[in-house]
Amino acid sequence: MRKATSGRLDKRKEHIMSRTKYIPIIVSLAVLFVVTAVVVTALYVGDMRRAYARVNGVATVLEFPLGSIEYTHGGAGTPVLVVHGGGGGFDQAELLVQTVLGNGFHWVAPSRFGYLGSSMPQNVTWDEQADAYAFLLDHLGLERVAVLALSQGGASAFLFAELYPERVSSLSCISCGAAHSTEELQAAADQKGRMLAAIFSRDFPYWVVTTAFRRQFMGLMGADKGVVAGLTAEQLQSIGLVIDYMNPVAPRAAGATFDNQARLPGQRLAGISAPTLIVHAVDDTLQLYHNAEFAVATIPGAELLSFESGGHVVMAVEQEAIQVAVQSHIIRSAGASQAR
Repeated sequence: MRKATSGRLDKRKEHIMSRTKYIPIIVSLAVLFVVTAVVVTALYVGDMRRAYARVNGVATVLEFPLGSIEYTHGGAGTPVLVVHGGGGGFDQAELLVQTVLGNGFHWVAPSRFGYLGSSMPQNVTWDEQADAYAFLLDHLGLERVAVLALSQGGASAFLFAELYPERVSSLSCISCGAAHSTEELQAAADQKGRMLAAIFSRDFPYWVVTTAFRRQFMGLMGADKGVVAGLTAEQLQSIGLVIDYMNPVAPRAAGATFDNQARLPGQRLAGISAPTLIVHAVDDTLQLYHNAEFAVATIPGAELLSFESGGHVVMAVEQEAIQVAVQSHIIRSAGASQAR
């Protein structure tokens, strides 16, 4: 009996020891988890505090019949309406000014419907966004402007040029959507758009994805692995700034959802009479090259500046060439407009 009892005690001790030996590992993992959570939270809170401070109380808010439109403006020279892309706002438009326009232009940078301080009216359309641009220009006393648009900002820019031809001296569109395509690649592009809209629903998911998986996120933005792998340090910094400037995403979510659901203008581009420059990369996987081909074929006299590589981040990849082409197009067209 004593041997049996002793055996049971030994087994119990072994069992207890086998369980307790994992306690230090479990405690270490728990401490690591807590420390990581504290560090991540501190980084997130700090980044969000700076992001909200960067966009809050900076722009002017103008009331108009459908709600409010937020904008900034600056510079001197030929007036240019700068229309931001998906996930943007006036701050992204200002980046577009820095990247493409530079000095020598009086730029106006509104936030489109549903972005930052601009309202999101119910059942709104691209046409009404174009009307809002006209209202803003009236307020600023600008009768005629060049229009520079990026990506999903192209839809309202195209329609502003179609609806208000007398107010547009030229139109420059970089990587813009123009018409939906039936080709197989469109399904993948649409899926990217839906994924981007989903990530844009909350500040924290967007921050985590773009902080921890930045290069993969560039793929969602329409740059394939080859483009991303070939980016220089300066180009990575430029694209990184665009990604960071989408923070905070919560006050942009309504606009991003609208962008992803609204129909592109399609055949209405045929009514555009302003001198038009279309800039696009052949390997863009978000706004397919079909958009550029359609726009050039549909808009009378439109010019095409295409690049074999650069994806949807071609503005950063081919910055110098695009800068020269867009500035020349704006200045040349403004001069011709004044000579009439």
